[in-house]
Amino acid sequence: MLRSELIQKIQEKYTSLNANDIEKIIDLFFKKIFKSFEENQNIEIRGFGTFSKKINKAKKVRNPKTNEIISKEDTFKIHFKIGKTLHKIMNNENYSNNE
Repeated sequence: MLRSELIQKIQEKYTSLNANDIEKIIDLFFKKIFKSFEENQNIEIRGFGTFSKKINKAKKVRNPKTNEIISKEDTFKIHFKIGKTLHKIMNNENYSNNE
């Protein structure tokens, strides 16, 4: 789903909100997530899952073109652990959608 599609779906469901307000809410949501990662905090969205920051340790790698050995510094990646509710939905288990 694209960001514009998300805004449109929310606007269809909540007609009292305009697209600009929805876009500001989404921007605030993502800014808070980015800020949490900068502060090394995990993000937990109940029923959906947990995002955490993991480290890829420094290592020696080889350039396949030149066979040169290069040192690669520590890098970070995002780890996602699925929540129970999303797991049930993904696996077509009994789940009542209370929209």
